[in-house]
Amino acid sequence: MNMHSILAHKGHSVVSVDPSASIAEVTHVLAEHRIGAVLVCNERGDLMGILSERDIVAALAANGASTLDHSAERLMTRHVTTATPRTSVAEAMSMMSHGRFRHLPVVEHARVVGVISIGDVVKARMSQQEQEVDSLKAYVSGAA
Repeated sequence: MNMHSILAHKGHSVVSVDPSASIAEVTHVLAEHRIGAVLVCNERGDLMGILSERDIVAALAANGASTLDHSAERLMTRHVTTATPRTSVAEAMSMMSHGRFRHLPVVEHARVVGVISIGDVVKARMSQQEQEVDSLKAYVSGAA
C-alpha cells in the first residue's frame, strides 16, 4: 500500500492559506476544516511551507496574543518533508516518526496532490496487518 492508494480512498482535498494570512485567520481555517495543519502556498499554488497547531501553540507560549497578528509565512515550517504517490506506508510512517510531524504533503510533478495525516498512515498499516492475518488464517486452515 502506498500514498496513492490512501489518497484514492481519502480524497485529494488540500487546504492551504496564503503566506500573508494572519495566524488568527489560520486558526479559523483549521477550526472550520477540523484539521491540525494547513499548507502555505503562493498564488501559483507552489508549496512554501506548512503550519500546524503545534507551531501556533509554541508561538503563543513564546509571544502571547500578539502571535495572532503574525503572518503564516513567519511561523510556517519552510523545509517541508514530502512524499510521492509511490511512497509506501512504511516509508511514510518512518519519515513522520523520525521527523516528529503528523502531516505529510504528497507531491507529484512539483504539485501537491494531497495531504496524509499520521491517522491515515496508522489506519492503512492496520488494514495491511489485518489482511496479512486473514491470509495466514486462510493458509493455516487450508493446510490443516
